[in-house]
Amino acid sequence: MQGVLAGGKIRGEQDMPKGSRNKAFYLGAAALIMVAAVAPATAQFPPTPDDPQDAAPLAGTPKNKKTAPVAGPNIAGNWSGTLTQVGSTTPYKFELAISAKGAETKYPDLDCTGKLTRVGQSKSYVFFVEVITKGQAEKGGRCPDGTITVARQGNDLAVGWFGSIQESTVVAYGTLKKK
Repeated sequence: MQGVLAGGKIRGEQDMPKGSRNKAFYLGAAALIMVAAVAPATAQFPPTPDDPQDAAPLAGTPKNKKTAPVAGPNIAGNWSGTLTQVGSTTPYKFELAISAKGAETKYPDLDCTGKLTRVGQSKSYVFFVEVITKGQAEKGGRCPDGTITVARQGNDLAVGWFGSIQESTVVAYGTLKKK
């Protein structure tokens, strides 16, 4: 057992400057917060088919049970409305046709059309990659390829669009009504 010296210090213990103690405390607290924040965030992404098969199952996941794929919202139909680009005050017309065969976009004010490929879904959202087939920006048109996220909101369809043109990020959003 170590002996205690006058002043309540253990033999061999050295004084740490107050600023260093505070810095060490804050660094330790920050590390603990990061671990507490990252662990739940990584747990919400289940393994994909590309992940190694010997990966441990997520905590709380029953072993050897297959889960059904998440059904996305019902978004089939013909939709129309306007999109507003972030940084602009002038909305432009936008049409979206979604069927079992695929999905297409039309931008009548910009003289562009596009084809959508469904790349994913969640309980509330459906995600698409859009390839412009008429009016491509790289061919002198006004529309770049991009991504589209949609969410059914009652009788409406909320739309978010994201893309890049001439090294600038472009974001647009809007609400569509069923035709």
